[in-house]
Formats: sequence, structure tokens, C-alpha cells
Amino acid sequence: MSTTQSYEYTARFYDSAYSTASTVRADVAFYEDLAVKCGGPVMELGCGTGRSLLPIAARGIACTGLDLSPAMLEQFRRKPGAGLITLTCARMESFDLAGQRFQLIFSAFRVFQHLDTVEQQLACLARVRAHLAPGGLFAFDVFNPKLENMAKEGEPEVLELTFTHEGHTVRRFMTVTRDRVGQLLHLTMRYVEETGAGPKETIVNFSMRWFWRYELEHLLHRAGFTDVTLYGDFDRSPVCRTTPAFVVLAR
Repeated sequence: MSTTQSYEYTARFYDSAYSTASTVRADVAFYEDLAVKCGGPVMELGCGTGRSLLPIAARGIACTGLDLSPAMLEQFRRKPGAGLITLTCARMESFDLAGQRFQLIFSAFRVFQHLDTVEQQLACLARVRAHLAPGGLFAFDVFNPKLENMAKEGEPEVLELTFTHEGHTVRRFMTVTRDRVGQLLHLTMRYVEETGAGPKETIVNFSMRWFWRYELEHLLHRAGFTDVTLYGDFDRSPVCRTTPAFVVLAR
């Protein structure tokens, strides 16, 4: 049986799907290091199930997590240490935490790319600036789009990932189409979970905006950030031809 769901459906699979990804481990260490250097309080936009924020809270740093997905936050609340963290369900582009200020606000694992339009991006950046303490830092990462891939209209379905969840094998198939004018990836993830009653299939659709390097710099300056640094990876290497990501620090 196949049903179409929003991104909410992936909450139950999220930790199992990404538990072994090396890039994910690298970003957790990067943001944890920033948090230790900046001190608290710290807020994560798009905190999901707590993958990045729980290690920071375990350091004794005051943390706040914000996410649009009630299902993601429900998974977060079940984890050890979650009681130390203030969790809020809200949109990145319109949240208001009643005058709270943070030394570090970060958004891990390409969450900023779920803001499709420039208006949404600027609204989010305005909210970030309103919640940063004086001298505070905003950090986030996005993928570096490969020009040869972005030139394609789309890609046929492929088996992208196989993982185990609650004793069941789950296969994730991915289909990609691209809106090159809007710089949007339209992604269809088809999850096939092998259960005792047979395969259970669910389809999840969402989009991601891709960014070019100087577009990011101009966007941040337009939003009022005056000190912007871009790295090519979480090891703080410079941006180059083979750079897999844009890791952004802005004040």
C-alpha cells in the first residue's frame, strides 16, 4: 500500500537513517565546538530529533530547540537529556521568543535550504538577528551545488539508502526533479519498510533551495550581517572546486 505523506513521516525513521553518516557526525562536532567557544545560551533552528543539540546540552550549556515538526519534537522529547532543553514548535521565518537572546544560533544539516523563497530566507535571517545577543554568531550549512547536476531536469528513481529500524529493513528510494529558475530541488522519497505483514510503502515529498556561494554572501549582507565567513567543509577548509558544502559563520 502506498500513501503520500509530508516530511513529518520521516521523524520515526530519522535517527535510524542517519546514525552512520560520516558527514552528519562531522557537523555535530563542529556545532558543539562552536557552542563551547561561544558559551550559552544556544538555539538551534530546525533541531529535529536532537541529534546536534543534545551533545551541546550535555556540556552544561543552556539550549533551546526550535522545529516546525511536532513529530520530530516528540521523538526529541523521548531521549535522555531532553528535559534540560527548551523546545518550541514554530516556523524559522516567524518565531518570537519574547526577548530571549543567544550567543549562538545555528541551523545544522541544510535546514536553511527548506526556505524556498528569498522572502522566507530574509524573514528567517531577520528573526535570527533579533534573537542574537550583541556579538552573537549565526552558523549554518548548505550543500555546494554541482553545476553538472543542477543542469539536469531530473534524475530517475534510485535506491539511495538501506537501514534497519526497530528490527525491520527499510529501503529509501529517491527521485529528483529540478526547477532551475527557482533553484529548487523537488525530492520524492519512497520508503519501503519490510514488516511481518509485508512491505509498507510511504511516499514523502519536499523541496530544497540550492544556493551559490556569492548569492549566500549577498543574502547575508542584505539581511544586515557585516562579518561573513564561508568554509568548504566542517574542517574549516577553504572553498574550492571540490568543496562539498558551504559552512557559514555570520555576525
